[in-house]
Amino acid sequence: AMVAEIGVNRGDFSKRIIKYAEPKQLHLIDVWNSKRYHAGLMDHVQNKFRDEIASDYIKIHRGYSTAMLPIFEDGFFDWVYVDTDHSYQTTKEELELARNKVKKGGIIAGHDYTTGDWKLRVRYGVVEAVNEFCVKHNWELIYMTVETHRHLSYAIREIGST
Repeated sequence: AMVAEIGVNRGDFSKRIIKYAEPKQLHLIDVWNSKRYHAGLMDHVQNKFRDEIASDYIKIHRGYSTAMLPIFEDGFFDWVYVDTDHSYQTTKEELELARNKVKKGGIIAGHDYTTGDWKLRVRYGVVEAVNEFCVKHNWELIYMTVETHRHLSYAIREIGST
């Protein structure tokens, strides 16, 4: 499968994608420009996947998800995984863009399908954005994880697309 991970951080989940999904090619998209998610993390990812990048198995795209997704042709990905800032507006925009970038029957998945990180006192908009998107575009929730920490991952697909 052609896969994109949007919001890469240190590349730990990228390793899992490679191990368990064995994609044909993996596109890693991250802005790496904040205090928490800084350019040093991009360097870390580039070192971690040096061989995979050299062989064109992994491609790094540095920039905001909403600026990077439009560079791909429509129907390019089999699935994408979204794990960026978790705000309602950003998640809504990412879903709208990803909808056209996945093939017919493709999957949009993501992390933090929860109302917030209450230890850090941060409200998320992922639940609202995903639910609204599904109703608006006739998509359905096809998978949800059940971690005890409640930072759930989800997968959605257009109804009747398979």
